[in-house]
Amino acid sequence: MSEEILRIEHVSKKYRLGMIGGTTLRDEIKRKWAKHRGLEDPTAKIGSDFEGKIGDEFYALDDVSFSVDQGERIGIIGHNGAGKSTLLKLISRITAPSAGSIEMNGRIASMLEVGTGFHPELSGRENIYMNGAILGMTKAEIDKKIEDIIEFSECRRFIDTPVKRYSSGMYVKLAFSVAAHLDSEIMIMDEVLAVGDMAFQRKCIEKMSQVSETEGRTILYVSHNMNTIRQLCNRCIVLDHGRLVFNGDVEEAISIYLGHNSKEYSSCIEVTPSMRSPLWPDPQVSIERIFAESPDGIISFGEKLRFRVEICNRKETDEELFLRIAVRTGAGAAVSMATTPKKIRVPANDECFVAIQLDTAQLVPGSYMLTFALVEGGALGFDSNVDVLSDVYSFSILATPEFNHGAAWNTQWWGNLAISDLEVEQN
Repeated sequence: MSEEILRIEHVSKKYRLGMIGGTTLRDEIKRKWAKHRGLEDPTAKIGSDFEGKIGDEFYALDDVSFSVDQGERIGIIGHNGAGKSTLLKLISRITAPSAGSIEMNGRIASMLEVGTGFHPELSGRENIYMNGAILGMTKAEIDKKIEDIIEFSECRRFIDTPVKRYSSGMYVKLAFSVAAHLDSEIMIMDEVLAVGDMAFQRKCIEKMSQVSETEGRTILYVSHNMNTIRQLCNRCIVLDHGRLVFNGDVEEAISIYLGHNSKEYSSCIEVTPSMRSPLWPDPQVSIERIFAESPDGIISFGEKLRFRVEICNRKETDEELFLRIAVRTGAGAAVSMATTPKKIRVPANDECFVAIQLDTAQLVPGSYMLTFALVEGGALGFDSNVDVLSDVYSFSILATPEFNHGAAWNTQWWGNLAISDLEVEQN
């Protein structure tokens, strides 16, 4: 029987809305004076849709209880604002619970955001030693592991450069490598892997599985990518508005998370800011979620891929856009691109769901990545992108006896992709 390494009992985290704002002293005095006189907050933004009142209590977590055994790989899923990151911060002891208790038996290595635990003025090598010292390791212990850490991080050329000059992807690679190789009993990951490229994400998933199985590490993993949850986790927790609504089988948890509107789709990618192209960081019309029918992204040659894409319009006017999907190989080579045959109308201040089918019959067996984009048609054929999600869905095509009539495939030809069966659902 496995040893219990983490126990969370009736944990709640309460915040008081607006009591500590990031405003100036003058604004705080204005706010207090207006509250004393029974007037509206003079510092509130015009058009704000905030429904709570200053001083109202908000429960980010509400009476959450569960336990984790050594070596378990636990997925934590839920919509934005469900309380996932708050839970991990409590476990990491970054903040304290308002009620309840958290007991753990072991050291924690956590990655809650890019660069967690790194000092920007120190080099990558110095940060490795600093992180090891925080975990209670000696210099001799870190010396034994440092070459493996540097090699895995793919940052050897820049390891003696201050990390403030690293890109976000380099930050993640080094931070994950440190967390994975230094001695800790519990590893906590919060969506930061989405910043890295697809190849490194797969490498990280494999590494987490390996350290869990061979070293008995416990993994707590938050992600909106249901494919990675399936690949890594052996149990899953679903949070909804701060409450734990399910704790158990991974497939059942994902089904609950996806909701009744998309039961036929067994995989969901809920878009986070890190997935969005930096050229379109905050689009007014955006892709919010992508539901995929294929549970593991693996299909046979000639099969179709089916998606349901949620599009949100924050503008005061209706928008008519095309949905475009680009295909690249696992090695990054551009393969093909397909665009919906007609425009998608998204009503003002509303959302719609677009059901599409991708015909992969002209793609050869191999690994691919899909980029989803919303495109605004322009004059004389000059289109402009509105929202771009690069390489957010990976899939593989398996060879069948029908492929190339069973003959060996020796040329570097990849094929085309076609979209069909466009169906738009309006609310």
